[in-house]
Amino acid sequence: MSLSPVNFIAEVSSNHYRDIERCFRFIDTSAEIGCSAVKFQLFKVDELFAPQVLAKSAKLRARKDWELPVSFLPDLAARCRERRISFSCTPFYLKAVEELFPHVDFYKIASYELLWDDLLRECARTKKPILLSTGMATLDEISQAVETLRHNGCEDLTLFHCISGYPAPAIECNLAALATLRERFACQVGWSDHSVCPGVIQRAIHRWGAGTVEFHLDLEGKGEEFSAGHCWLPEQIKPVIEDVVTALSADGTGEKVPSPAELPDLEWRADPSDGLRPFLSVRNTWNG
Repeated sequence: MSLSPVNFIAEVSSNHYRDIERCFRFIDTSAEIGCSAVKFQLFKVDELFAPQVLAKSAKLRARKDWELPVSFLPDLAARCRERRISFSCTPFYLKAVEELFPHVDFYKIASYELLWDDLLRECARTKKPILLSTGMATLDEISQAVETLRHNGCEDLTLFHCISGYPAPAIECNLAALATLRERFACQVGWSDHSVCPGVIQRAIHRWGAGTVEFHLDLEGKGEEFSAGHCWLPEQIKPVIEDVVTALSADGTGEKVPSPAELPDLEWRADPSDGLRPFLSVRNTWNG
């Protein structure tokens, strides 16, 4: 489980192959690399795309093979509890909110569903924490979504700044929008990463105050979405998480006193009487 004050969420998306053992590996790996949560997606292709679009696209129809079985939810939640990691899932149809309710620690709403007030209301009424991605959205659209969530009972809201490009070029990430979201909506903010760039994640945290970072994870490069270029591998993201933990531990208390690492050298400073090292009190007893 993560020891970092920044929460890292591993997004499994459609890389699970409807294989419960592979899902467990995602949960175990997420815990081992330092994440505080793992997130899946619950969708049904027939309720995700309009029928006239599905009729014309065999590629979209084939995504039925990407659907997470609802029957997996209890076991996934139990495995997360065993690994002391939070379990979440994004609902993509209205009944999914109810199906997820007994199992998830929080809901994540995707950028593509930000305009769907009915889904926002259903999630908000559960009173569970909500993370909302804002990719592609204008401030007016985000304002409408936030108002809908809060009006329907959401009291714990995190807005994710997100660039819904897969992958997202670093030059387009516009991380300064994190400050805009925080100031405009007086809520927690996070970064939903599609850049697969360590520097972007570091900048989102250390310059713009992202308290949560979501990233797409694959196990070994064989997941359905890996070839698109927006997924991290465990060996890539683990050192990023470790660097964040180390960097944040360097902040300290702000009290200006000698640190434990400095104590052995205190008396080896220049003595005020003659400017020579070490202190006079050390010179006569020092044996080399």
